Amino acid sequence: METIKNYLETMFARLPDTQEVRKARAELWQMMEDKYMELINEGKAENEAIGTVIAEFGNIDEIAGDLGIKAVVSLESFDKARRVTLDEAKGYLKAKMYEGYAVGFGVLLCIVSCCGFVAGLSDFVSIGIMFVAIAAAVGLFVFSGLVMGRWDYIKKEACSISAETREYIRGRRESFRAELAVMIAVGVILCIVSVVPIIVADELGLNEGYALVVMFFAIGIGVFLFVAAGVRSKSYKVVLLLGEAAAGGVYEPIEKKKVYKNEKAKAVMSVYWLSVTCVYLIWSFLSFDWHITWIVWVVAALVEKIIESLYVER
Repeated sequence: METIKNYLETMFARLPDTQEVRKARAELWQMMEDKYMELINEGKAENEAIGTVIAEFGNIDEIAGDLGIKAVVSLESFDKARRVTLDEAKGYLKAKMYEGYAVGFGVLLCIVSCCGFVAGLSDFVSIGIMFVAIAAAVGLFVFSGLVMGRWDYIKKEACSISAETREYIRGRRESFRAELAVMIAVGVILCIVSVVPIIVADELGLNEGYALVVMFFAIGIGVFLFVAAGVRSKSYKVVLLLGEAAAGGVYEPIEKKKVYKNEKAKAVMSVYWLSVTCVYLIWSFLSFDWHITWIVWVVAALVEKIIESLYVER
């Protein structure tokens, strides 16, 4: 029976791990098992019984119609889809974990980059701290982007995963839920209590500049936890959704390339966020109104959505 079971798994290895396919596999296994026991009861030798079962049920293309998965078996996309192995999936999850830490720490550095000014340090020292913090943050963003570049195919190519890989990822995601809840809870608590140092400093007549520094660090650590938790949580979802579309498991890229209706819009969007960053930095350094200039990112995100709604093909 083990030989028949292994043969069955091989038959279904290239098919998507959908409810429809799982049901068909269970039905075929029951049919194979019943036929095998029938032959054994008739006095057939084990090897002969196994050979007969495989000969009768071993061609998935011939019995796909009876199992209700003919459309799935005939999909050409299965042959074109890239199979992401279990080791590749593990490597992707590990890389995304490090990316979450790197991006989260970069955001933290951006948040606390103004601490020199709020602490009342000299302009020279404050500007130096800000430049070093922002430079380090940008370095982390660029580094994490370069490292994750090797995994672009997971989102941009038609991919699939085996049932074994899917079950492993599901288990990992379930074990991460408790850690995710702790990270989010601690992040929320830090953001809420971040104002406490200012209240205490005001009540005791202490230097509010240092209290603001503590507040920014508390918020920064909270945001770091949010980013790290969010990136890791999304990575599990990405792997589990590999290649699955609503219509019966057709393999398609998770991220489809944006196609613009004209070349001008494409050219503008290719340098859009770089231009936004330049505007933000120039405005911020000239005015030092860091508490106001962050609104650039909100407006830029809204403008991007408007441009995409007008010029991206759906």
